[in-house]
Amino acid sequence: MDHVTVTRTEGVGRITLDRPEQNNSMNAQTARELHEAAIELVEDDAVRCIVLTGTGKVFHTGADLGMLELDESDGALLREVANHLHAMVSTLHRAPKPVVCGVNGVAAGGGIGPALCGDIVLMAESARFQFAYPAIALSADGGSSYFLPRLVGLRKAQEIAMRNESVGSAEAEEIGLVTEVVPDDEFETRLAEEAAALAEGPTLAHAGTKRLLRTSLDRQLSEQMEEEAETIVGLTKTGDYQRGVEAFFEKEQAEFEGE
Repeated sequence: MDHVTVTRTEGVGRITLDRPEQNNSMNAQTARELHEAAIELVEDDAVRCIVLTGTGKVFHTGADLGMLELDESDGALLREVANHLHAMVSTLHRAPKPVVCGVNGVAAGGGIGPALCGDIVLMAESARFQFAYPAIALSADGGSSYFLPRLVGLRKAQEIAMRNESVGSAEAEEIGLVTEVVPDDEFETRLAEEAAALAEGPTLAHAGTKRLLRTSLDRQLSEQMEEEAETIVGLTKTGDYQRGVEAFFEKEQAEFEGE
């Protein structure tokens, strides 16, 4: 891959958008590589946690506007980019393992959805969100119109989208856009620690909880509790369930194996 780097370290698979000379923006190739990287790590059973981040001082600034011709060809090009981007976001959002998004720098436009799709989102202190679309008379994509109202409520989402004002790290943490803000000089270490801890956890249980949370807004309470019962009963058949219960009674820390 030319624009995306994929690495694996002790159960953690890391996707790094690596196009700093274009501020980690994406053309069709970049979007396709992001999608391919997500599929690759989701399908790798040895990977028990996925990290998505960017190179340098930028996380992801959406589409590379330099590729546009300002004619009828732009629609088809943006659709190609969006199709791959949306597939990547959906793949990570539904991944049966934890996903950590490391917002190392500015996330703008089509970079907002990818920044918010993780189960845990860490943000560098100097980073910021910029909706950006109004500046070029376009509307949301990348999942931002899905995640924003669910995370911060409709009214705040409307403010972010319509006013197009920057959201700094302190505000992002306060309103619930991100899980944790980390000082810049500690960001890489904290990101690695978070991913490693999740990779050592009960992967199938994480997957079950992740799925329950993701689908809860579309169900009635009775339906959700029925699904909860089916999920928890199913997890009693896993090896990690046995390891966890045995460790509990022995007053030890369980060593989960992700199965």
